[in-house]
Amino acid sequence: MPADSIIPFGFEALPVRGALLQMSRSWRRMQRDHDYDALITETLGHAAAATGLIAQSLKFDGAITLQIQGSGHLQMLVMQCTSDLDMRGMASLDEAATAGNFAELTENAHCAITVDAGERPYQGIVAIQDESFAASLEHYFDRSVQVPSHVALVANEDVAAGILLQQTPGAPIDTDDWHRLHLLLATLTTRDFDGDAGLELIGKLFAEDDVRVYEQRPVNFQCRCSNQKVEDVLKMLGEEESREALETQDNIEVVCEYCGEKRSFDSVDVSRLFADNVVTGPGSVQ
Repeated sequence: MPADSIIPFGFEALPVRGALLQMSRSWRRMQRDHDYDALITETLGHAAAATGLIAQSLKFDGAITLQIQGSGHLQMLVMQCTSDLDMRGMASLDEAATAGNFAELTENAHCAITVDAGERPYQGIVAIQDESFAASLEHYFDRSVQVPSHVALVANEDVAAGILLQQTPGAPIDTDDWHRLHLLLATLTTRDFDGDAGLELIGKLFAEDDVRVYEQRPVNFQCRCSNQKVEDVLKMLGEEESREALETQDNIEVVCEYCGEKRSFDSVDVSRLFADNVVTGPGSVQ
C-alpha cells in the first residue's frame, strides 16, 4: 500500500463499515512552510486524518471543510478534502498565547464541518470534547448524524493517520462486539503506522474478525490557490488601497497560507488588474 492512501473495508459478520487512512509524504508537504509546535502538529494531523476519512465516503463530487475557530493559541484551523481525496490544511496561531493540551488549545473554540455539494452546502456544528478531537467526532456522529462511530486519530510530524468505524444504519450490533472494537482502536499509536501499515494493520487489529477490504485510494496534498484567486482578492481590496501599498514597497507580495507559494504584483500588474475592471459603455469606440 502506498503510504498516502485510504483503504475502505467492512466486516463480514458485523454490521460495521470502516476505513483506514495513512499519510506521510502529503502530510509532511502540508507542514513544509510552517513551524508548528508539537500540539498544533498533532491537532492539525488529527484534523487531516478525520477530514480524509469523512471525504472518502462522499457519493458525489464535492468537498469537506473542517474549521476550528478559537481565541487562544489556536486562532484558526482549516482542513479541506475533496471527493477525489485532494487535501490541504493550515493553522493560524497567536504566538503570545500558550496551551498545554487539547482542552486548553480549544477552550472557547468552535468547530464546524461543511459538506459542499455545489449549490447547497450543508454545515454541521461539532461540540468539542475536552479529551480529544476523536471524541468530539464520535459525539458529532452519534448525536448530529445519528451514526454510532468509533474514531481513532494519531499524528506526529511524520505521519497523520486514523481509522473510522461506523455502524450500518438500521442494522443492530451486539453491545459487546461494538465495545470490543472500541477497545481495539484505543490501542493505536503512531508506531502502528510506521512504514506502509495498511492491510497488515487491518489484519492484525481485527484478527478475530473476517474483514473484506475494498480498493484503496490515493490521498494527495493539492492546493487550489491560483493567480486568478489572488487577483480577485486584490480587486476586493480596491485600487486605492493597492496603490497605497505600492507607495511603501516595490511589490505587493501575497503568500498562500496553505502551500506557501508567493505571488508578487508590481505597479504594472496593478494597473493591468484594474484596467481589466473597466466596462466600456455602449457609445465607446473600440
